[in-house]
Amino acid sequence: MSEPKTFACLVIADESEEFPDALIYAGLLCKNTGWRLVMLRVIEPSDPAPWASITEEMRRQAWDAAESLAQRFAAEVWAECGVTAEPILREGDLKPELRKLLEQDQSIKLVVLAAAHGPGGPGPLVAQLGKAAGLGARPVPVLVVPGALTREEIRKLALPVSAAPEPQEPG
Repeated sequence: MSEPKTFACLVIADESEEFPDALIYAGLLCKNTGWRLVMLRVIEPSDPAPWASITEEMRRQAWDAAESLAQRFAAEVWAECGVTAEPILREGDLKPELRKLLEQDQSIKLVVLAAAHGPGGPGPLVAQLGKAAGLGARPVPVLVVPGALTREEIRKLALPVSAAPEPQEPG
């Protein structure tokens, strides 16, 4: 397999309250590095209905809703960061689909997740990272954006290293 021309950052699109934080951080990071922004949206399979036509209609509606959500998020990251997101829609369970994508797209060099704050815990993927060896067979760094950050704090954290303020000497 040939080496990709441009690295990519992956963010997983969902409807959580903290997802926009991860999206904006990833968008700013991509803007500052010249990387591509890949946005994965996984549609959970629906339970089969008694008639095939109903199951197919439910599947079509879920797919349409996922496309609409991906377009909305792509417009948001474009407006905020000036970065075009590449939406990828998959059907299945999130973890296996994420693993497959990481194996298929070797240009993905970073996964950005947002952690929820509060009593519900950080979220299922962030919690899994604490228990397992990573997201898949190919080691890919994961950056977790705390959900309690303000948009301004996210912008400051996403600055390129060369633009970050120099540390002050104690004293």
